[in-house]
Amino acid sequence: MSNARTARLTRRGLLAAGGALGLGAVLTACGDDGAKDGGADTKGSAKTGPWSFKDDRGTTVKLDEAPRNIVAFTGVAAALYDYGIEVKGVFGPTTTKDGKADVQAGDMDVSKVTVLGNVWDQFNVEKYAALAPDVLISTMFDDAGTLWYVPEASKDKIAKLAPSVGISVFDRQLTGPLQRMWELAESLGADMTAAKVTEAKKRFEAASERLRKAAKAKPEIKVLVGSASPELFYVSGSNLSIDLEYFKALGVNFVEPTEAAKKATGGWFESLSWENVDKHKADVIMMDDRSSAIKPADITEATWKQLPAVKAGQIIARSTEPILSYDKCVAPVEALAEAIEKAKKVS
Repeated sequence: MSNARTARLTRRGLLAAGGALGLGAVLTACGDDGAKDGGADTKGSAKTGPWSFKDDRGTTVKLDEAPRNIVAFTGVAAALYDYGIEVKGVFGPTTTKDGKADVQAGDMDVSKVTVLGNVWDQFNVEKYAALAPDVLISTMFDDAGTLWYVPEASKDKIAKLAPSVGISVFDRQLTGPLQRMWELAESLGADMTAAKVTEAKKRFEAASERLRKAAKAKPEIKVLVGSASPELFYVSGSNLSIDLEYFKALGVNFVEPTEAAKKATGGWFESLSWENVDKHKADVIMMDDRSSAIKPADITEATWKQLPAVKAGQIIARSTEPILSYDKCVAPVEALAEAIEKAKKVS
C-alpha cells in the first residue's frame, strides 16, 4: 500500500485503519478485489403488510411490505441470521483468503449470499442493483450517520437504489445496540419468543452478572485492549466502543491511553511502536479477533513476549466489532469474566 493512500485517510478511514475499530480495513484493502457471488436465494421475512422502522439517525423507512431483499453489512447480517432473518447480499469482511467464513460472518453460510465487497472501499454497485434491494442495513461508528463500509465515493449511487437503516454502535453501551438489533429483527418478522432467542438473552444477562462480580472481587486487575499490525500496536480506550463501555460500566479496570494520544485518533486508541509496547502495565490483555489483525501466537516481537501478561498467558480474544445478537455476545462477556477470575496480579 502506498504512503499516499495512507495519507489520504479521512476520519472514517482512520477508524477503519486503527486498532480500535477496523485495523483490517487498510491491511486487507491490499488483497483480492474480487467480489464473490454466492447466488443466494434467501427470504428476508415472513411478515406481511406495511413495514416501517425508525433508525438511529432518526430516519423512518416505510415500505408497502416488510423487506425481503435485504442487503447488510456482514456483522449485521450475522446478527439477523441468529434471529432467523436471512439476507440476499452482504458487504464487509465475509470470507478469509482460504474461502472460509470470516469471524464477522458468524454462523451464516457465506456460500449462500452475494458478497458485494469483502474489504474496505469495495462495494459492487452493479451487483447490488441486480439484487433489487428493498433495504440496506449497516452500523454507524460516528454521530454523523455514516454507514459502515459503504464507500464514500459510491454512497450516493447506492443510496438511490434502496432506502437504508443505520444502527449506531458509537459511544454507548453494548446493551443499547443489542436492543436496537432485537427491535429491527422483530420488525422484519423474527420470532423473538423462540426458546433459542430468549435463552440467549438470559445467558447474556447471566454472563454480565458474572463479569460484574469478577470485576468487583478483583478491582486491582488491569485489562489492556490491543490490536496488532506489522508496524504498530494499538491500545484502545474504553470510551466510544460499545463493548468496552459496557464492560467498564460493569466495573472492569481498563488501561487507558494518554489523552494526547487518543486526541490524535478522535478518542479511539493510541498507536505504539513495538519498541514501546511495554508503555502501559497490564494483567490481562484482550486482543482483536478479526482476521485482519495479527493474532497473539503470530507476534514475534521480543518486547511483546516480555510483557508480564503475555508471559503469564493472560491473553484473551476480543470481539472488536461484536455481532449484535445476544447469542454471539455471551462468549466475549464470559471470556473476560473468566480471565479476571483466574488472573494473577503481574503488573
